[in-house]
Amino acid sequence: TFLQQADVPLTPTKFLMISLGIAALGVIAIPLCRAPIYFAPLGASLGIIPFLFVYFKRKSRLAKFAKQFPEALELISRALRAGHSLASGFSLVADEMGKPIATEFRRCYEAQNLGQTLELAIEEMTERVPNLDLRFFATAVVLQRQTGGDLAEILEKIGYIVRERFKIFGQIQALTGEGRLS
Repeated sequence: TFLQQADVPLTPTKFLMISLGIAALGVIAIPLCRAPIYFAPLGASLGIIPFLFVYFKRKSRLAKFAKQFPEALELISRALRAGHSLASGFSLVADEMGKPIATEFRRCYEAQNLGQTLELAIEEMTERVPNLDLRFFATAVVLQRQTGGDLAEILEKIGYIVRERFKIFGQIQALTGEGRLS
């Protein structure tokens, strides 16, 4: 799931082989550079570079997803108010928004089209994207489907809460910036 969350199209086996290959090249490069052999572990430590690449790509992708999420909730809410189904709202997000949120909602929409229940498809999306706001969304959808209610209004409120939390977090970052810098 770590590779899926970073949207890296490699199997875990290929990724591990790439990392081991880079580590082996690092070990081989030490004697070729006429460096003492006790630097071999330093050369082997180059094998961590692919892990760092995937880690930072994953972190960037999840942050971008979080920033796009309130807009996606509003888009789904407007689609529901216009009389569309929740699944067609997912399709709308997949078509109208950019990556990475479009990719995740497209996967969810296609899984539902292939016969999976919408609840299960949303649950799989929450496993691929570890985002607390997405978890709230998934819970709201499941509860609304079981008990009924105005899902469009619920999604608008979740989107509002997410936006306000981002605003407060930005204010905290601005107020504590000088302290963190020193």
